[in-house]
Amino acid sequence: MAAKQILLVEGKDDEYVVKHLCGNLQGPHIEKIKDCEGIDNLLEALPVRLKSAQEGQVGVVVDADANLAARWQSIRNILVTNGYISVPVNPSPDGTVVEPTEDSLLPRFGVWIMPDNRTNGILEDFLRVLVPEGSPLFAHAEASIDGIPQGERKFSDPKRPKALIHTWLAWQEEPGKPLGTSITAKYLDPNTPSAAVFVSWLNRLFS
Repeated sequence: MAAKQILLVEGKDDEYVVKHLCGNLQGPHIEKIKDCEGIDNLLEALPVRLKSAQEGQVGVVVDADANLAARWQSIRNILVTNGYISVPVNPSPDGTVVEPTEDSLLPRFGVWIMPDNRTNGILEDFLRVLVPEGSPLFAHAEASIDGIPQGERKFSDPKRPKALIHTWLAWQEEPGKPLGTSITAKYLDPNTPSAAVFVSWLNRLFS
């Protein structure tokens, strides 16, 4: 039987970040969190999930990457094609929730576009805001990343946030913790306004 509550995410890191934020901030119990192994698979699976979760709730957490407007439009087009009527032109800064019409069997739908529904970026840009404010170690990690000699830096500019977060986590008391467990370990602070807004969106969607 198909889950009536499902959250589609791009990868395992997203899945465990959601679980650990919910565990620390009284988030909802979500029946199923599905790692789609990439944005293309997620977008391909979404129409099927909308049909199989009748009168339930379906959410997606995706990265804006380099073009938030294009990412939003791709999701908006899927919603309109599948029968949603009141789909906003732009995503809500607080996370978008779209209600189906009363005579529809479609699920309530929600989308969060990392990092904050307003700017380009990825999951690690969201997590950067969870780094304790004024951390000298984080400033040192930034300087170290930016100080890699020209020709020795192997990652592209869009991957810099990943390199930065993982470098910083490698220097903690227990080096190399995964992103999700780093939240529960308080290396990344869940008690921030950004995390609260994200979990509030999950509660609105899956209530």
